[in-house]
Amino acid sequence: MRTVELLCSEELDATVRAAWSRLAAAGLPSLARNTHPTNRPHLTLASVDEFPPGAERRLADLCDAALPLPVRLDRVAVLDGSAPLVWLVRPTPQLAALHGAVWDVLAEASGPHPWHLPGRWVPHLSLALRFRGADRRRARAVAGSDRVAGEFVAARSYDGDTRTVRELTAARPRTGG
Repeated sequence: MRTVELLCSEELDATVRAAWSRLAAAGLPSLARNTHPTNRPHLTLASVDEFPPGAERRLADLCDAALPLPVRLDRVAVLDGSAPLVWLVRPTPQLAALHGAVWDVLAEASGPHPWHLPGRWVPHLSLALRFRGADRRRARAVAGSDRVAGEFVAARSYDGDTRTVRELTAARPRTGG
């Protein structure tokens, strides 16, 4: 599996990690317990079995042109199906355009994972996986569902076979006030 992911600014990353820590301290499921070096807050734009030839460079160019990208986190929710606890990301026109452009590049990719496809994608930052049966109301209160503004500042690709990441773009802070 290969992904295309957007990475949070330092401030937004710290906000999400603080929510992870609060969940863990409350004895609730949390990504704070995932100590793998690749674990960090991110927004997955796409997931496929393999990138088509030349796609990685094209994806890097797309992301480089789009970043930094302002983001607003809305409410904490539990997604149906696989039941992760997530912080929903408000889809902006810029984010939707980048998502669509990424899938244009990946049109010939093998094994597209359907939950990230246009029309099915629910943009979010994961707070906990396998949340089924946990106390949702308490988790929402502990995680803190205040609306948060921030930025996506870099892009990467995760390789599920090797459990490694490749940088698609370097972090770029906002250039203006």
